[in-house]
Amino acid sequence: MKLDSLIEKATQYEGNVVAVAAAEDEEVLEAVAGALKKNMASFLLFGNSEKITQILNANHADIASSDHLTIMHAETAALAAEMAVKSVKEKKASVLMKGNVPTAVILKAVLNKEYGLRTGSVLSHVAVFEVPNFDKFTIVTDAAMNIAPDLSQKAQITANAVGIAKSIGVEMPKVAPIAAVEVVNPNMQATLDAAALTQMNQRGQIKDCIVDGPLALDNAVSIEAAEHKGITSDVAGRADILLVPTIEVGNALYKSLIYFAQAKVGAVIAGAKAPIVLTSRADSAESKLYSLALAICSAK
Repeated sequence: MKLDSLIEKATQYEGNVVAVAAAEDEEVLEAVAGALKKNMASFLLFGNSEKITQILNANHADIASSDHLTIMHAETAALAAEMAVKSVKEKKASVLMKGNVPTAVILKAVLNKEYGLRTGSVLSHVAVFEVPNFDKFTIVTDAAMNIAPDLSQKAQITANAVGIAKSIGVEMPKVAPIAAVEVVNPNMQATLDAAALTQMNQRGQIKDCIVDGPLALDNAVSIEAAEHKGITSDVAGRADILLVPTIEVGNALYKSLIYFAQAKVGAVIAGAKAPIVLTSRADSAESKLYSLALAICSAK
């Protein structure tokens, strides 16, 4: 599967509006321009209107006066975040995107009890990878939000990832809770949680997916490795979603796929009332565009 297919899918939905918090950022506006040229969405740009206009005129004059672009002035990044979140809350936008504002600031607005986007669920990072020589998407969660999730949080993180997977066409996602080994070891909490998640899935507590673990990474993604170790499972070697035990594992796996395997990626924060695109400066413009497409698909 190619991430370009998500861009194509996103363009098929009408009425998509993305609210960008503190949009005065060249890389973010490059992604916005790319999305506009592909007719993916309309944009509400919150932030310093003068700086936003300057960047657009300098780099993207062809879309600076687009009817699908609205600039809303905000004196500070914090106010821009608040205004962007409120626009989603009021259903003027269906996706929230982080611009030139610290992650902590935008998440504070998202979690505001009065105007935020809380659902009662855990917020989690869901990354969809296009890995060379693999014929389907590989979804990794959670590489950026939850440091050391407990069993209950892992169940919610799984549910968030399953929702994203289904939105991009994976009808019955196969979930592999990752550990260092594929057997339950009382001294390794990751294996205990994996076994519990498997049981919860079998008893209907985690729905719309197939969970089986613990599985080591090789057994999760390679049928040959699973067969070599004699593992019989609907998930082993066929995992769509890799549920990591801690943020360190997720972060290392995420960056290994990008830098060692030259994988492409789009990612969102799930679990709020709308998907959130939290891009970093290290992300390529292409990755930001894929993240926007993923968010638009999952918003629908």
